[in-house]
Amino acid sequence: MIDELLHGNQRFVESEFNNNLGYYQTIAAAQSPKILWIGCSDSRVSEDVITASKPGTIFVHRNVANIVAFNDVNVASLIQYAVVYLKIPDIIICGHTKCGGIMAIEEGVSEDYIADWLLIAQGAKERTDRIAAEQGLDREQKLEVLTRENIRLQIKHLTSIGFIKRHRKKTGLPRVHGWLYSVDTGKIEVVVDGNATSQAPSA
Repeated sequence: MIDELLHGNQRFVESEFNNNLGYYQTIAAAQSPKILWIGCSDSRVSEDVITASKPGTIFVHRNVANIVAFNDVNVASLIQYAVVYLKIPDIIICGHTKCGGIMAIEEGVSEDYIADWLLIAQGAKERTDRIAAEQGLDREQKLEVLTRENIRLQIKHLTSIGFIKRHRKKTGLPRVHGWLYSVDTGKIEVVVDGNATSQAPSA
């Protein structure tokens, strides 16, 4: 597999890179992405592939179950860099169907680090448990609801970060969107429309 990756890079240089040399020279000088993508680490959900985007357009953070950890310096510093220095106007939190992290949130997991990480999404599970009990959902239906509730919870975490709250109050940005990618169909569903829910600037 390692050799395949290196051969793939060679093909990339000989075709895509050399055929669009001017573009790649431009982004080599400086990046100016318009989107911060917070997604799942799942190998099936490559943000540039599923949105047909070129390098240089999306600033990326991916982790198990697309979680915004409010006590994680890594994700907080990345968000702050994206908003303050790169001046990115739109943040997408993208979950996906058949997510192993979501299944682990629902069913539990014994490995310490994974279990501790997924505790951050416990609020989504608690809400989903209530919905499932009220509506009599089966396992697959419950996982679908949990995936959406987790996206909504992570948006809540993101928009509750202090500097994000201040920045949105002052400028109305960043807009925060919630998307759900289907690994079966390749399609993206808008779960939360950031254009509709973004806080307006204060007067």
